Amino acid sequence: MEEKILKKITEQEEKIDKIYRSVEKTRKMFLMTIIVSVATFLLPLIALIFVIPWFLHIMSNAYQGLL
Repeated sequence: MEEKILKKITEQEEKIDKIYRSVEKTRKMFLMTIIVSVATFLLPLIALIFVIPWFLHIMSNAYQGLL
């Protein structure tokens, strides 16, 4: 009887270890997805902060010559 209980406990520990590894992989994948999503949204937004004033400066200089 005691052997069966010990065997069951050992099997449960193995299953829990497998579940833990799977959950950790999923957590890392989710974290990387969030990081990539934020980077693909914020980097272009930050670039626009610098590009829009430069573009407006170029365009205003181009139209000043016409007036």
